Amino acid sequence: MYSLPHQFEPLLPSGARMEPLLAKAHDLARQATTLAGTRVPPELRSLLRSMNSYYTNRMEGQHTRPHEIEEALRRDFSRNADLAARQRLAVAHIEAERALEEQYQGDPGARALYSVQAVQHLHRELFARLPPKDLVTSEKEAVIPGQLRQREVRVGQLVPPTHASLPTFLERWAAFYGGVRRGEATLVALAAAHQRLGWIHPFIDGNGRVMRLHTHTLLSALGYTGGLWSPLRGFARNTERYYALLADADAPRRGDLDGRGNLSEQALVAWIDHVLDTCLDQVGFMAGMLDFGAMKERIEACLVYEARALKSGVRQEALRALHYLFLSGEDMARGEFKSLLGMGDRSATDALGALVRRGLLKSDSPQGKVRFGLPQHALRFLFPRLWPEAEADAAGA
Repeated sequence: MYSLPHQFEPLLPSGARMEPLLAKAHDLARQATTLAGTRVPPELRSLLRSMNSYYTNRMEGQHTRPHEIEEALRRDFSRNADLAARQRLAVAHIEAERALEEQYQGDPGARALYSVQAVQHLHRELFARLPPKDLVTSEKEAVIPGQLRQREVRVGQLVPPTHASLPTFLERWAAFYGGVRRGEATLVALAAAHQRLGWIHPFIDGNGRVMRLHTHTLLSALGYTGGLWSPLRGFARNTERYYALLADADAPRRGDLDGRGNLSEQALVAWIDHVLDTCLDQVGFMAGMLDFGAMKERIEACLVYEARALKSGVRQEALRALHYLFLSGEDMARGEFKSLLGMGDRSATDALGALVRRGLLKSDSPQGKVRFGLPQHALRFLFPRLWPEAEADAAGA
């Protein structure tokens, strides 16, 4: 069994193998920083949190359908006990993600995330939101939020460090990766830290979710996401590859050409490369989705379908007002929105009401300001392929 920190080295690849990774990380930093500065409606960030929850839980085989997450957010839980438990887990992830992004911000937040206390805090932030009846493993073992595991475990072919040595391994993990300060090197480090945290396996349950929350929150704290993208969607698009590369990097060194640490440097490089590629893919995808010229066309297609096919009362004349609202990313007084419609007061009132009913406008009160809405039934028009399962779910409703 592992009990000494040198046994999970290398923690980063050696110089020659780092260079291609740093070049890729440089591209990611540049593209992600540009995207993160984009102004968007707050409803998009809320939608993406639901999507992140869906994907990370699906990777653990405990996902819900997108509309079931929506129902859970309204506190409308299923009468089916198993489904209700999965709905509670989905909501817990959404709330934890929001809370963690608010707590860990900027360089101080990023540094704080590399600590034993932060790792335990992430676990507690997620699982303390669940009732005791949900905090039981499939083997009927209690899960105590934030508590490091108290026994030895086996994960596939890996036997992680002894439970007594967990603090020592986590302190080494935190000190090393938290000490990486150079721009693009921090991105290479967070990818490696994700894998090595899984290798340590600090908790009896919930390690995968905590690893992904850590990476997501760290990218946010470093200023790379702006709440507009996450590697979670990318990881879930090819779950088998994610788990295969993650496990492969657990392997011992494969001969004299495989670095100088106890574990395989080649496999760690492959894992880091996968994470960087996944992030680049997600940034590129969202940059395309937020092309404002294309967005106007997508809003128009949605309005045409609502007006002609569904006859929902939504008017095509709302295009200019909705597009402006999307671009501003802000709430707008109802009177101001109605003036942009270019209609008489009664017609404008009816048109605004139809948009609210269909979720294309959101408001916190009957007379309150309005903001751009993103109902799941409109995703196939507004953000096609962003969350395909939600599109399919809405189409089958």
